[in-house]
Amino acid sequence: MVSVEAVDLQLQYFPERGFLVLPGWLPPVLVDRLAGEVDFWVDAGWRQRSIDASLRPADTAAPRVVELDLEAHGELAVHPPLLDLLSRAELLGDSFVFHHLHSDRRPCAGGGKSWHHDYEQPTGGGRRHPMVHALHYIRGLRPGTGSLVVLPGSHRERLGKQARGHLGTGAIPGEVLIDDLPPGSTVLLHSALFHTRRAPAAPEAGQRYMIDASYCRTGTLWPPVKPYWRQILAAAHRRGLTRDRWPELFAARHFTEYVPAVRTGA
Repeated sequence: MVSVEAVDLQLQYFPERGFLVLPGWLPPVLVDRLAGEVDFWVDAGWRQRSIDASLRPADTAAPRVVELDLEAHGELAVHPPLLDLLSRAELLGDSFVFHHLHSDRRPCAGGGKSWHHDYEQPTGGGRRHPMVHALHYIRGLRPGTGSLVVLPGSHRERLGKQARGHLGTGAIPGEVLIDDLPPGSTVLLHSALFHTRRAPAAPEAGQRYMIDASYCRTGTLWPPVKPYWRQILAAAHRRGLTRDRWPELFAARHFTEYVPAVRTGA
């Protein structure tokens, strides 16, 4: 479990480095419940339905089940220590809105993901309104599960999401490799930080679990990443996930209309 002092120290360097690591941060009981829900989400086909709905922007109907309908996933989205941390001035400050949550399980022997970032404001707009991704590694990370690799300071560059995509998952000078985390660990990234998922040289036989959730500072309009984003926010309200201290957390007024991403060739 990471100490308060360790978190405070990392926060001092977050504006410069763009990430902080919280080993074993989530309670074990919540971790076990989340793992079971990830299994259900994948095995029952709901993850694939969510992908299919996002790939057909003309059809904006949400799947019957969205991530926030899952009990522990909803609790994770509003986990009090997470919201408290996001409220720090070095991250988002007092007023922020939930953007999205993705839940996945993939074989450790699966491929990587090229260098990219996930910041949703236009490239030319600077970084005046921060966005933060919380990457929750439910079963931890080990060299055999595939690693997270980040490029400290790259969130301050005004580059597009795929500006380093041509590098694949290759090594970059100054990168930081993260591949040794216990279950229930969380990594917080400024969403404009370049990062990659690097496949392991010697993969384990099991599965790699990851839930990522993102949050944005209010004060500007944010593009949603799913065509059924309103239904996701409605699920949060229906489940009573709103919080008095963060009244903007699930407010639809902070979003633009959905615009499909431009997809390049295979």
